[in-house]
Amino acid sequence: MSKKKSLATAADDTEFIVIGEITKPHGVRGEMRVKPHTDEPERFSWLEQVYVGETSPRLMAVEKARLHQGMILLKLTAVNDRTAADALRGEWLMVTEADALPLEEGEYYLFQLEGLAVETAEGEALGILTRVIETGANNVFVVQGEQGELLLPDIADVVQEIDFENGRMVVTLLPGLRP
Repeated sequence: MSKKKSLATAADDTEFIVIGEITKPHGVRGEMRVKPHTDEPERFSWLEQVYVGETSPRLMAVEKARLHQGMILLKLTAVNDRTAADALRGEWLMVTEADALPLEEGEYYLFQLEGLAVETAEGEALGILTRVIETGANNVFVVQGEQGELLLPDIADVVQEIDFENGRMVVTLLPGLRP
């Protein structure tokens, strides 16, 4: 099982975990709709502060948050009207890696997969996992190798083993997956 989403790094090398994205204002008092990028969207209800913005993250206090129709309605203390909320449209909401939710055995963050060597169960090197595309059904792993780009679905029939200790992912190529 995987946890969502990306890792961002600030200018001071602080690493952040993206937990959501502000999509638009909600109402006129500064509340915002947030698309959660976490397997635990209820975490927003106990969040006291959050970093806002990918390029120059700003720490902001959370006034309140609640789940609403699969989204999060978030009110930041410093955002008091629709115009201020609209100015944050598209911004990432992040926590530091140290403040991330602890992972269960066998769980990982998607960004941790990037850089893994990908090989078949027979030992054939396919390349390096360079990106994870999140889709509605399942994630897709982008592997760059000597034969070009390979797209692998994140399904049990394909992904046989993720071995962080040895920096590799073992896969079975189903018919039609080879370039």
